[in-house]
Amino acid sequence: MDIPSNHSNHDALWLPFTANRQFRSTPRMLVSAHGMYYKDDRGHDVLDGCAGLWCVNAGHTRPRIVEAVQKTVATLDFAPAFQMGHPLAFEAADRVARLAPGNLNHVFFCNSGSEAGDSALKIALAYQRLRGEGTRTRLIGRERGYHGVGFGGISVGGISGNRKLYGTMLGGVDHLPHTLDLERNAFSRGQPEHGAELADALERIVTLHDASTIAAVIVEPMAGSTGVLPAPKGYLKRLRDICTKHGILLIFDEVITGFGRLGASFAAEKYGIVPDIMTVAKGITNGTVPMGANIVSDTVFDAFMQGPPEAIDLPHGYTYTAHPIACAAAIATLDTYAEEHLFERAAALTPYFEDAAHSLRGLPNVVDIRNEGLVAGIELAPRDAKTTRAYEIFDRAFHEGVLLRYTGDIVAVSPPLIVEKAEIDRIFETIGRLIRQVA
Repeated sequence: MDIPSNHSNHDALWLPFTANRQFRSTPRMLVSAHGMYYKDDRGHDVLDGCAGLWCVNAGHTRPRIVEAVQKTVATLDFAPAFQMGHPLAFEAADRVARLAPGNLNHVFFCNSGSEAGDSALKIALAYQRLRGEGTRTRLIGRERGYHGVGFGGISVGGISGNRKLYGTMLGGVDHLPHTLDLERNAFSRGQPEHGAELADALERIVTLHDASTIAAVIVEPMAGSTGVLPAPKGYLKRLRDICTKHGILLIFDEVITGFGRLGASFAAEKYGIVPDIMTVAKGITNGTVPMGANIVSDTVFDAFMQGPPEAIDLPHGYTYTAHPIACAAAIATLDTYAEEHLFERAAALTPYFEDAAHSLRGLPNVVDIRNEGLVAGIELAPRDAKTTRAYEIFDRAFHEGVLLRYTGDIVAVSPPLIVEKAEIDRIFETIGRLIRQVA
């Protein structure tokens, strides 16, 4: 028997990070995807200019990944991770660890970048306690940082819109200044020349709170969700040196920068800076199945491997940790990256992508263009209006067959690593034309 409803079929779903009432008036609906393109509900192709949500690095519905998922769901649909294991979990962890730089040799799986962020903070706090430094409970994030939407992530995160509705956050958190400096670094190509000294703010925070109270610092090597802020040259090394000096763990959030986005396996590899813990997600499974991970150093891992062997060393985890289907997707994704040399391809395409992005310089209201690897952010001047220019460009571009990202006054571009030069041209030509239209 049908139950009468006063609601349309769009009313039941509450979309995240979305103006839901506005969306229901003009929905943007995707129904299929292949390679570089989505198809919308009108049957039109939509060029994916943002790799889904910074995650579909190898392009959509790749055969090897699809086959691995289909085979696994028919063979091992679920396996508990508490006190149990399965071969795919160990293989996926080994494959991820072999990609990571330095002594980052141990992988803890979770289900998203948000979970990876909160897991990293808990691991850092536990590590300090296990080494006899239980007073180290303070966590340091950065203004404009994004580390997911768990309470830990939004506490160390520095985007006010993600925090203001939710109260006082975790206690004992402080923040470094962000690295955007339009006066000195506007229209930088790659890492900005100026700003390494901003890392010295950590020394001031140490002086204020004392190093004996600080457990960890978490930063994105390139802040993505806030609008593409590459770290200034020398900045990450200074952070590494200050953390080492004071016994503070350094956590890199590589949820966006990992798996080829910057033309290397990870930003840590590209910049030659090895953190103590790295958070990853998104590209680890090409966005096919939700998965996140923490990659931790030997030093951090070994601190937990003390005491009786029958004791639980990390009282933390999730029902879907190392889910078999996610592990299968991760292995097939890493195979696809390697076989098609997609990280190297991204590095080779970077100069062309950079030139295309910076060709927009001089257009009306363009105040900055920032890029690193296959990522670009175009910042537009703010205006007094209900919607930003960036939102209008995002909305119009979708209806013209190009999917972009926007945040505030910034249009962001991060296509799959299989993007062709002609598609790069189309993305930035579309943005340029729409910038003129919304001027």
